Amino acid sequence: MAEKSGFDGNAVVYCEGFFNTPYGKTAHGLVRFTKRYKVVALLDSRYAGRDAGLILDRKANGIPIYERLSHAREAAEKSGTPLTHFVIGLAPDGGALSESARAAVLEAVSAGLCVDSGLHSFLSDDPEIAALAKKNGVTLRDIRKTPERKYLHPFTGRISEVESYRIALLGTDSAVGKRTTAWKVKDALDAADIDTAFIGTGQTAWLQGARYSLIMDSLINDFVAGEIEHAILSAWDAEHPRAMVIEGQGSLMNPIYPGGFEILAAGRPQAVVLQHAPARKEYDGLPGYPLHSLETQIQAIEMLSGCPVVAITINHEGLEPEAVPSICEEIAAATGLPTADPLLQKLDALVDLFKGRIV
Repeated sequence: MAEKSGFDGNAVVYCEGFFNTPYGKTAHGLVRFTKRYKVVALLDSRYAGRDAGLILDRKANGIPIYERLSHAREAAEKSGTPLTHFVIGLAPDGGALSESARAAVLEAVSAGLCVDSGLHSFLSDDPEIAALAKKNGVTLRDIRKTPERKYLHPFTGRISEVESYRIALLGTDSAVGKRTTAWKVKDALDAADIDTAFIGTGQTAWLQGARYSLIMDSLINDFVAGEIEHAILSAWDAEHPRAMVIEGQGSLMNPIYPGGFEILAAGRPQAVVLQHAPARKEYDGLPGYPLHSLETQIQAIEMLSGCPVVAITINHEGLEPEAVPSICEEIAAATGLPTADPLLQKLDALVDLFKGRIV
């Protein structure tokens, strides 16, 4: 499933009611970074009239938020960047398309926009949406739709030939910022003259234009290991990078979204960076299910993989920015591992650590 990314067009990201919440994580990724589109607008009536970057990261990025698609289309036309794509930025539990989101899709298709969705509710299986898309000559892309088996790859073991130093970016929970941190680590290593490939494993990374990627949520289980290996082999064969950063999925211990073991087993990383939200007390989507301790999660990863956790990165949800440095210091003291918030702090300590490990 690895594919070369390209520029697809000018996009409006739909995130009504969920921007700046865990259910808006796909929109967050696209607002922060994407090679696949030029994001020119976001839809969420709660923040209409404001800048998306300012809401998300306290840094303006020139992406305005609108209440209505018609307003976004009019502004995009006036700015010389007419909309071509409507991208669903929602990531709700179960990946279902709500009735309000379905109505928004119908409006977008009626307006002649192509629609990309990473939900489990497939737009192309909806007779009304599919018929309208055909009538208007627009494309529907269901990113999580299971590929035909003839396009999937079994695990071969050829990953043993890959000499790139592989870093898995895992998390203590789902929706904890693994993908964003993985991109940040890649960028930091590139800036240090360590050419690094990014291996995307989810629908948002694909929407961001990850050149080497798979979508684990879309796969039949027997092919997960093979697709992980294939994405890594594709990066190796094309670029021979010194390092690779592999995006994690879910977490080892979240009962709803267990993930990460296949990445450890098939991706065969040499190191793990563990993303953690210190203020989060319960597993995502599971009130009453307390998070396992950071110490326990580190032990589980190292026991299962034989691969060391070498650093902790944090998600500052529920924390005041000024409290982040002291919290990172506390975690570093408790674990003996360098700790940083990749959205608020530099990753110099991680880069220095990897400089001593990457040949």
